[in-house]
Amino acid sequence: MAEADTAQAQAPVAPRPSRARLVRRGLKLVVLLFALILFWLIVTAPLSSSLQPANAPGLTILAADGEPIARRGAIMDEPVDVNELPPHVGQAFVAIEDRRFFRHVGLDPWGIARAFARNLRSGRVREGGSTISQQLAKTSFLTPDRTPSRKAQEALIALWLEAWLSKEEILSRYLSNVYFGDNVYGLRAAAHHYFDVEPEELTLAQAAMLAGVVNAPSRLAPTTNLEAARDRARLVLRTMEEAGFITAAEREAARPAHVRRGGDDNVPTGTYFADWVVPQASELEEGSYGERRVLTTLDANLQRIAMRTIRRAGLGRSQAALVAMRLDGRVVAMVGGRDYAQSQFNRATQARRQPGSAFKPFVYLAAFRAGLTPDMPVDDVPIRLGDWQPRNYGNAYRGRITLREAVAQSSNSVAVQVQERVGRDAVIRAARDLGITAPLRPDPSLALGSGGVSLVELTAAYAAIAAGRYPIVARGLPEPPAGWFGGSLADRLSRDRAFPMLRDVLYAVVNDGTGRAAALSVPTFGKTGTTSDYRDAVFVGFAGDLVVGVWVGNDDNRPLPGTSGGGTPARIFRTFMTEALGIRPARRPASTPPPASEAVNQTDLPQVTPPPFPGPQPAPQQPEAPQAVTQPAAPREEPRPSQ
Repeated sequence: MAEADTAQAQAPVAPRPSRARLVRRGLKLVVLLFALILFWLIVTAPLSSSLQPANAPGLTILAADGEPIARRGAIMDEPVDVNELPPHVGQAFVAIEDRRFFRHVGLDPWGIARAFARNLRSGRVREGGSTISQQLAKTSFLTPDRTPSRKAQEALIALWLEAWLSKEEILSRYLSNVYFGDNVYGLRAAAHHYFDVEPEELTLAQAAMLAGVVNAPSRLAPTTNLEAARDRARLVLRTMEEAGFITAAEREAARPAHVRRGGDDNVPTGTYFADWVVPQASELEEGSYGERRVLTTLDANLQRIAMRTIRRAGLGRSQAALVAMRLDGRVVAMVGGRDYAQSQFNRATQARRQPGSAFKPFVYLAAFRAGLTPDMPVDDVPIRLGDWQPRNYGNAYRGRITLREAVAQSSNSVAVQVQERVGRDAVIRAARDLGITAPLRPDPSLALGSGGVSLVELTAAYAAIAAGRYPIVARGLPEPPAGWFGGSLADRLSRDRAFPMLRDVLYAVVNDGTGRAAALSVPTFGKTGTTSDYRDAVFVGFAGDLVVGVWVGNDDNRPLPGTSGGGTPARIFRTFMTEALGIRPARRPASTPPPASEAVNQTDLPQVTPPPFPGPQPAPQQPEAPQAVTQPAAPREEPRPSQ
């Protein structure tokens, strides 16, 4: 037993690996892994041989005449080739960003050590130590996260770029992609933006300023802090002298650069029209590296007139919207509110407000299709539908009048009677034919504009009335959308007798009725609209080849006491059209009273059985005494509807 114990004690014991040996093995594995990754990177070409931009190219919206009206996204331009630039341009960036650029292989241990020492002395991070190759790797292929793993990726990609590209190619790509502040990317865009020159024309002082900006572009952009940018440029010049790129005399001769921005750089970054038209340009040309430019239908001069008209309308804190379009739906002016900077909500396209009596043309289109005519006699008297009694403004009823007079004076009673005769579905169908897509409920108050409609859609419907064909789709791009009908259908529809009759009664509105404040010295057609409690006031009309819709109201739905569609909106229409068409407003006698309003009750109502037409069901009680509403007895001119 003792011998066995002795033999067991003498058996060799496997030595335990030392800690140093484990560390060495770990390092070997890391080096092997690094070598494998590096080998894979070396045998695969860079992902982008043409250097696509790191950010989405910018988009510039152009008016019909090519004038820039809005800009979106990053400001970019074509890449640069360092071999085509003046030598001092590339030298400025190398001197301040990576002085050993032409001597290292993508990583600069000396630069990293120098940056570490300086940061240690200052107690904070003042220098990064990244080479130009690393910066290109970061801006072109990586996220901006600051993590050890991302830093390792940056180093590997820098080595990869060095293995595949020449120093000149790396520098060219870097200059084409680096950020210069003011949302500007790339040297060419920066040269245009800050100095209005091509990068091949940059002076030594300008190159030094741009090279200095990239260290802290948001803080050092010349448009933000010119003195700081100039101080940084002086540092760049001293660094270039120390590196032997320039002489002391050249440094002293380089006077501080002056910023001279390009002509397009004061373009706003957003407008109501741009917000509306950009989604229409979903299929933009992708052929160029730089920013894309989209031609639109907007008339820059008419847009300025529209903005000026709204600004001078005396709205106080209330809001307004205006849409102007040609007869084929090309929008030439759009104002979605008093001030885009304060509110980007587009009241011309995004808001669905009640149009009030401006909806009545759809009622009368259905009526004329059903065989009624403008000269047909109707009874403008109080009526009741179940529990609802629609009232005229001021309880003023005119008795036996023509349909034309009923439209001109915006009789609510007659509009409801006509709707109940032809059927609410026929009215909705007429609205749909003219392009109204908003939900419409077949309630008795439908005739009085109880359904919400956007101003741009309502204006396009009036364009269909003016053109005599439908539907007219409002558009902001020159080419009509797919499916837009050809001439044969338009010719067939223009012979529909309902459209000339509809223009007849709309002419009477402006000539003899509630829209007289909109009258021009040329034949003018339109319809006023005012909702209950004066919450919305609308005028939509046309003259010449322009169709214009105007809305006035408050975003919080507060009333506008005394404001009707025949008041402020009609005057805005007249002011805009007078300048847009180059004509004078119609001359009216000074004693002409203001047009009567046509405020309506928009109560949400259940379905009721319509009374027979034209004899309405009389109200059981006498209405309140009507307010005096005097209309001038001037003879009505024979209307000349436009075709």
